[in-house]
Amino acid sequence: MAKRGVIIVAGGAGRRMGATLPKQFMMLGNEPILARSINRIHEALPAAEIVVVLPREHVELWRNIAARFEVAEHKIALGGQERFHSVRNGLQALSQDVEYVGIHDGVRPLASKKLIIRLMLEAEQHPAVIPVVAPPDSYRVVEGEHSHIIDRSTLRIVQTPQVFQAATLLKAYEQPFSAAFTDDASVVEMAGEKITLVEGERENIKITTPADMIIAEAIIKAQDEE
Repeated sequence: MAKRGVIIVAGGAGRRMGATLPKQFMMLGNEPILARSINRIHEALPAAEIVVVLPREHVELWRNIAARFEVAEHKIALGGQERFHSVRNGLQALSQDVEYVGIHDGVRPLASKKLIIRLMLEAEQHPAVIPVVAPPDSYRVVEGEHSHIIDRSTLRIVQTPQVFQAATLLKAYEQPFSAAFTDDASVVEMAGEKITLVEGERENIKITTPADMIIAEAIIKAQDEE
């Protein structure tokens, strides 16, 4: 059976939250956001190797928090200067026999088990797979003092986990860092690989503001009532 690994990047400082505690450690429901993200990956992929990438200054804090909750087994890797370097450190922490690698935001705790499994299965057929959703809003492109409408049917909102065949991802991360890298798919695309889009989930939000916490709490409550 193919071995899978998931790197969870949890390097945010949470400044937009206006809180002293980094957002990935804040409570959502009855557990920290990061714990919820780790456990959701483990529920979907019980045999997967999980690596959590944290800034050096947050490692001891996370260990103290995690000790108070039921958190699936995971390794810890140290973050780098940019997300690119953090993911590369996470890759180095994975076992060499891992064949498929998912990379997930630590503050996306609501990705469903179904989505995670579907992405991993798609990666068996395609080297680079990412979840996306169509934007519900209208958009305008601003150029100086002028702006014009853009056809939103051509746009997609990118989510995580993004899943890759390990050989493809490792080769892509041999590249030097570029400011043009916005996510892992952009790193792989820059290396010449095609990106396959898979339908994501609107509930799979990234928690960055206090309003996102309110939405996430509502989503969890609705799911618990189903």
